[in-house]
Amino acid sequence: MTARMRALIPTLAALALAGLAAPAASADPVQDPIPVGPNMYFTAAVNPQAAATGTAPVIKVICPGPYQPGQTGHPISGQYVEAYAVVPPTSSLVGYTGSAADQIDALFSGAVASTVNPPVAIKNFFVEVPIPTTLNLPCGGTGTVSFVPIPTSPTAQGYAVKVYYANIAV
Repeated sequence: MTARMRALIPTLAALALAGLAAPAASADPVQDPIPVGPNMYFTAAVNPQAAATGTAPVIKVICPGPYQPGQTGHPISGQYVEAYAVVPPTSSLVGYTGSAADQIDALFSGAVASTVNPPVAIKNFFVEVPIPTTLNLPCGGTGTVSFVPIPTSPTAQGYAVKVYYANIAV
């Protein structure tokens, strides 16, 4: 082996290691928050970590005793909603903030029509926002979480996520 080849070995080794490290760094990209603003396409998720596994979104609720139709309870802590900015072109299966929105409200359907929960405000894309444990949610069955651009405009379009409510107290 010549002296010149021996001198190149450390350089080649460093390049090889750099090449191996690059794919690992990009395997788990981190998305910076993006403020919600006008004229943006979006999708959304409920309990995004669980939904990413391919399972249907489940909201865990604490309710005393077995499920009774119309019964409500409170969600457990550690559950989230999240919105994601989508770059056009898009399908018709996405939301659109319209010409005026600077936030997206997550609205939870109640067990009965008289149950009204306050909205969960999402002000940035790619940020998990906790579901308040004070909401009154159904103790079982299915429902919808509607993601609505606020303030609304004639061009705004919401996005809906079907969810399952599960009573964890039985």
